[in-house]
Amino acid sequence: MQQTCMLCTSRHGGDLGLCAPCMADLPWHQTAQCPQCALAINDNLYGGGLCGGCLSEPPSFDATRATFTYNYPLDGLLQHYKYNASLNLARTFATLWLDAQRAQVTSMYPIDLIIPMPMHEKRLTERGFNQALEIAKHFSRAFTIPLDYSSCQRIKYTPPQASLKLKERISNMRGAFHCQPSLHNLNIAVVDDVMTTGTSLNELAKTLKQAGAARVECWVMARTLPK
Repeated sequence: MQQTCMLCTSRHGGDLGLCAPCMADLPWHQTAQCPQCALAINDNLYGGGLCGGCLSEPPSFDATRATFTYNYPLDGLLQHYKYNASLNLARTFATLWLDAQRAQVTSMYPIDLIIPMPMHEKRLTERGFNQALEIAKHFSRAFTIPLDYSSCQRIKYTPPQASLKLKERISNMRGAFHCQPSLHNLNIAVVDDVMTTGTSLNELAKTLKQAGAARVECWVMARTLPK
C-alpha cells in the first residue's frame, strides 16, 4: 500500500511510510560496534571484540542488536510513536529491524523466548500501551518464537531514566523487576525501543538470569552513542 512519507511528505512512502531517500538517510548503526553493548568501537584497536567497558565491567546481557543510532530523524519518530500512540509505527520499526538483523538472529544462539521490556502498571495506564510489546509482537510472528509478557513485571515505579545521571539511573533501577523462576536454561531476547546507558536492560537481564535464563540478548531499535 502506497503511503505518504512520514519525513518528507512525498507520495512515495511505500508500505512503511518512508520513501527510499529518507530511508537511506536514517541513522543506520553500521559502524564497527561492540557485540555485547553495541557501542561503536575502534575495529583496529579491538579487532572486532568487546569494548573496554564490557571487558572491565561485563553487563548481565550477552549481546545487543541495534539497527539505528538514536539521532535525527529517527529520534523524533520514536518519540512520536511513544508519546502520541502512533501504533502503526510499531510495524515500521519492526520491519526495518528485521531487514537488518534477521540473518544474525537465526545464526549461533537460537532464541527460545521474546520478552518486551516490562512497564509499570501506573505508567502503562498513563501511556495506554507498552511500546516494546507492540514491536515484540511483530518479532514473535516473524520468527515464530513465543512472546512472554507476563513472566516478568516491573514492580518499582521509577522516574524516567532520561532525566537522571548514570549513578542515579543505576540506583533508580535496582530491584525494579521481578521474574517468575520458570526460565531455566532459556535463551531470551528482550525487546526495547532505545538503549541509552543500558541500565534498565542490564537490571532486567540480571533478574532474568536469576530466574534461570542461560543467555539474554537486547533487541533494540536504536542505541544512544556518547557525544
